[in-house]
Amino acid sequence: MSTTEVFLIAMAIIFAVPYIIWRLGRTDYFAPLVVVQIVMGIVLGPGVLGKAYPDYYQLVFAPDVVKSLNGLAWWAVMLFVMIAGIELDLRKAWEKRRESAITAGLALAVPMLFGSVVALAMLGLPGWIGEKGLPWQFVVGVGMAGAVTALPILILLMEKLEILRAPIGQRILRYASLDDVAIWGVLAVVLMDWQRIGRQVAFLAVFAVACALYRRLMPKLPARDRWFVALIWLALCAFGADWSGLHFMVGAFLAGVVMDAEWFEQKQMDQLRHHVLMVMMPVFFLSTGLKTAWSVGGATVFLAAGALLVASVTGKLVGVRLAGRILGWKRGEASMIGWLLQTKALIMIIFVNVLLDKQLITAATFTALLLMAIGSTMLTVPMVAPKLRRLAGAADTREELVAST
Repeated sequence: MSTTEVFLIAMAIIFAVPYIIWRLGRTDYFAPLVVVQIVMGIVLGPGVLGKAYPDYYQLVFAPDVVKSLNGLAWWAVMLFVMIAGIELDLRKAWEKRRESAITAGLALAVPMLFGSVVALAMLGLPGWIGEKGLPWQFVVGVGMAGAVTALPILILLMEKLEILRAPIGQRILRYASLDDVAIWGVLAVVLMDWQRIGRQVAFLAVFAVACALYRRLMPKLPARDRWFVALIWLALCAFGADWSGLHFMVGAFLAGVVMDAEWFEQKQMDQLRHHVLMVMMPVFFLSTGLKTAWSVGGATVFLAAGALLVASVTGKLVGVRLAGRILGWKRGEASMIGWLLQTKALIMIIFVNVLLDKQLITAATFTALLLMAIGSTMLTVPMVAPKLRRLAGAADTREELVAST
């Protein structure tokens, strides 16, 4: 068969298998389609089906096909990260900066600390740190991976729970937005290459000047032209960041975060995010699955993933609970917010893809972190839905008491 024919077979598998499992298995409550796609990326990769059926793997995922898939995956994830950057609304966080800073700070710092402790334990064992990784980069990178909140997936889950436009949903978005900025800032520090510091400084200087000009240009353009210009801007920013050694995903986030959401229609933004998730991101999930490895042993990888999951969830819940006590939240709010903010999924997977590409972690560490992200996301809706019902019931009771008096 030609490369084109094999590529189309791979695309059919990528889209068909997760969809059939999601639809027939009715997994949406605990595992949305995006989670099923991530899981199937691992299953279809070299460590599971590739090991059981090597002939299938060598045929479908031949080097030329993988190169084509990787190109689609790169562009898909750049679009996704750019949209995530555009949707950050830091002005609302600034309006309520004390509450937002305390909550976001504790929600990030505590799980990062807990994750760093696990990373230190992993550092003492062979097979976890990458060839080019320094100990501090490994500890900070893995620790931050445990603190990540996946803002785009959080939006999808809050839509499912019907709280996205409610006051509590808007509060949670503020906290997650601040954490997103901090996450990419920490990643930029971790990726600092002192041998290429001149390039990185040059990129940031040029980016600052270009950003000022770009922000003047965009509001003057007709609405129909802004998306085209935004895509050109995305490609240039991603190229500059990758050329400087910061990685193209950092450039994609910078490209988005300097854009105002008001430049685009919200409906178009929602549709673009939805279409990227549906049409292109499954290819990224598959390419992510192809990077998984069990070189330190399957049981060891699952053990590391479990330790990282406990550290991540516990750290997030403890951090948000501390914030709730400081700020005097109502009973039950901290637990619900903590469970929502511990959602990992896409942003963490993107984050650790960068660490793997830069060889700061090994494929085994990547696999453990990927399993942790899947477990984290699958826990969210089952844990939050009952808490929401209890909070709604308590609010109804209070209203009845006020009415009766």
